[in-house]
Amino acid sequence: MKNLKIATIAITVFALAACAGNNTKKQSTQTAATTTQTQPRQIPLPELPGFINSQQQATEYMAEHYWDRFDFADTTYIDTLKTIETAFAQYGQVLASVSPELANKAMKRTMTAAQKNKQMFDEFAAQAEKYLYDPNSPVKNEEAYIGALEVMSTTSLYDEWERVRPQSQLTLALKNRLGTRATDFGYVTKTGSRGTLYGIRAKYTLLFINNPGCPACKETREQISASAMLTDLINQGIIKVLAVYPDEDLKEWYDYQPNMPENWINSYDKALAMRDKELYDLRAIPTLYLLDENKTVLLKDCMSIPTIEQVIYYRDYYNQQQ
Repeated sequence: MKNLKIATIAITVFALAACAGNNTKKQSTQTAATTTQTQPRQIPLPELPGFINSQQQATEYMAEHYWDRFDFADTTYIDTLKTIETAFAQYGQVLASVSPELANKAMKRTMTAAQKNKQMFDEFAAQAEKYLYDPNSPVKNEEAYIGALEVMSTTSLYDEWERVRPQSQLTLALKNRLGTRATDFGYVTKTGSRGTLYGIRAKYTLLFINNPGCPACKETREQISASAMLTDLINQGIIKVLAVYPDEDLKEWYDYQPNMPENWINSYDKALAMRDKELYDLRAIPTLYLLDENKTVLLKDCMSIPTIEQVIYYRDYYNQQQ
């Protein structure tokens, strides 16, 4: 499914880049002939170099060079027609189709270039937060946003007070980052037994941070239970699901327990460390983390059950057949 998504985005990228030169000419003609503009302006896109011979290469090239022909000093792009927002939303789709490492590098490059003008830098910072960091964004990409934050938290365009917010966001985003070991914490089950995240022995741990009265939490729980692959792996003990309630209304939590699968570890954070010490990002609940046997983060804040299935399949089955 991911390969299909990459291919779809890349085909779009090929078409956009191929038309970039012609669009620029048409735009200049239309601008001269039109007094009232009702559509966002088209930003000038880079042309693909001759060495690009695959859709994957095209997508990766566009991730890094999407804004190369854009004039960051031209503040007329900051208009009521949402020209930059429209372009950034499309850019977010490109970033979602490359590796997290490249998305991080590309976004850092973009924000560095945007420092030519503070008004433009503020605009890009706002769009980056909206599309890459908002939990409800369809192209949420924390690794890309970390790249943006690394520039925002140190830029000379901001004074020390303006840097406080991006620095705070960066500190939180770096916690439980992809490829790092998840933060350990203690939990208590309904029977009073205690445990820790690191104490769970399984090839995979699916950490499910949830609230009992949350409709989205119910939907996520049902999606996990409806997955034939995950159900089989849970029954085999290959995956352990650790469902954690991070808040303090224990009566509500106890009352909800009959709805939770018995073969999950259903627990609450008695110390409230997740919330009060900000061990995990709780800006949006529910949230899912897929961890390996060493509690290394494979997926962070991933609400797509098919994606979780794909990662496990790729690690356990596809790689073994290569």
